[in-house]
Amino acid sequence: MARYIFITGGVVSSLGKGLASAALGALLQARGYTVRLRKLDPYLNVDPGTMSPFEHGEVFVTDDGAETDLDLGHYERFTGVAARNSDSVSSGRVYSTVLEKERRGDYLGKTIQVVPHVTDEIKEFLKIGEDEVDFMLCEIGGTVGDIEGLPFFEAIRQFSHDKSRDQCIFMHLTLLPYLAASGELKTKPTQHSVKELQSIGIAPDILVCRSEHPIPDKERAKIGLFCNVRKEAVVAAYDLGSIYEAPLAYHEQGLDQAVLDAFGIAPAPKPNLDVWHDVQDRIHNPEGEVTVAIVGKYVQLEDAYKSIKEALTHGGMANRVKVRVEWVDAELFDREDAAPHLERFNAILVPGGFGERGTEGKIKAAQFAREKGVPYLGICLGMQMAVIEAARNVAGIEAAGSEEFDHEAGVRRFEPVVYHLKEWVQGNHTVARRADDDKGGTMRLGAYDANLEDGSRVAKVYGTTAIEERHRHRYEVDTKYRAQLEEHGLSFSGMSPDGKLPEIVEWADHPWFIGVQFHPELKSKPFAPHPLFKDFVRAAVDNSRLV
Repeated sequence: MARYIFITGGVVSSLGKGLASAALGALLQARGYTVRLRKLDPYLNVDPGTMSPFEHGEVFVTDDGAETDLDLGHYERFTGVAARNSDSVSSGRVYSTVLEKERRGDYLGKTIQVVPHVTDEIKEFLKIGEDEVDFMLCEIGGTVGDIEGLPFFEAIRQFSHDKSRDQCIFMHLTLLPYLAASGELKTKPTQHSVKELQSIGIAPDILVCRSEHPIPDKERAKIGLFCNVRKEAVVAAYDLGSIYEAPLAYHEQGLDQAVLDAFGIAPAPKPNLDVWHDVQDRIHNPEGEVTVAIVGKYVQLEDAYKSIKEALTHGGMANRVKVRVEWVDAELFDREDAAPHLERFNAILVPGGFGERGTEGKIKAAQFAREKGVPYLGICLGMQMAVIEAARNVAGIEAAGSEEFDHEAGVRRFEPVVYHLKEWVQGNHTVARRADDDKGGTMRLGAYDANLEDGSRVAKVYGTTAIEERHRHRYEVDTKYRAQLEEHGLSFSGMSPDGKLPEIVEWADHPWFIGVQFHPELKSKPFAPHPLFKDFVRAAVDNSRLV
């Protein structure tokens, strides 16, 4: 039976609950325990799949096809435990389930209320898989006091009451602001945050205090006294140069020991942190540097491409180089020539996205990379733009474009080299979709197999001809153009097992030019970099030596 750790936040948002949860999961693994991490989000969207990246950052996709919060990406990158659909729930999903049950008559005519029906649904969600691991870490989104989060706080309060006394603990993250005028760290915001938490029946066992300055012992003692927490359970969370320093930094501050003490686990198993020492060494001791341009449409918010940036970092670690990422707005190339902006980069990456805005700029970026021999990695829409570029400028299909853009405009403007995906095979059945279906959860989502052409570059990169990768897309390259494109040198080197859906394209006569329909960044980890990102950065290193 799992022990539960509930992670909450107070004072302000974006304190790093997700990172703290992920780092704690890694530390518990280092001590020999098994873990699973979950995210409970108070927003009313069923999932973040229909949100703009500007609203909520990237959408992280699991193997089983769930569209989830980006914090699940942190969980996977730090623990290596593949997230599942049951590891992410929102208020919208909870209320939808409750209302579906009410419509079916499952509640036998009772009046449906937040307590107990909504809170009971949250508790049932928390119980999923509790016999599979030693520790279940559950992060509650938002901050204590948010009106939309109250059902979740009430649910975890009830849940801890239902379980035995030593089975649940609460970890609360707060901010210790520093007033430069007086030269003091102020503990009052933390005290008020804990008081708010206590007012709804939850007493924290551990406090993680985010601070830009060292926390003196007397301040720790004061926080412990006024918040009814042991001084040893007041843990400092300082700003770090890299998120991958977090496991060692939190271990140094005693977070994992405080958790084991709260559960009464003694003697505590000694941790093996060799993998994190190696990760930190690779981060801090690079033997070179490369610069990669990410040409996208959401570049004003880096979290929109969170997993891509981290995967590039992992590729750099594998090659012992620092990868310097620079964000290039694809719309810039609608007005200006791409060459002056891209010629100084060692490699170019064009990520996924939705809608026509910025796509002509992405096409120009692919053209520049192809013509100048610059390493190029196109992901999802980035692959589709590379195919359209090849169709227009190499294969002579001047009106090549995507059905997605015609659908937006309401008129036929392009020859649809990329078309709306109408059906595909998932497991043992065929999935069908129409262009006017609901947006949420209707894409080709989750892990699918692909077969790679023997002898192709991607087969050499992966070291195999059979792979499985995660997808999130609604449009696909049309295979009816395959022969014409391959005749001009663009190889379809990866296909779905039934041979109907293109998964990978590459220019065989290019130093390194690969487009993939899936999202390899979602499976990359600091201690296990994804093969594509590892080799992409290697190609960037080789290109930097030619300059």
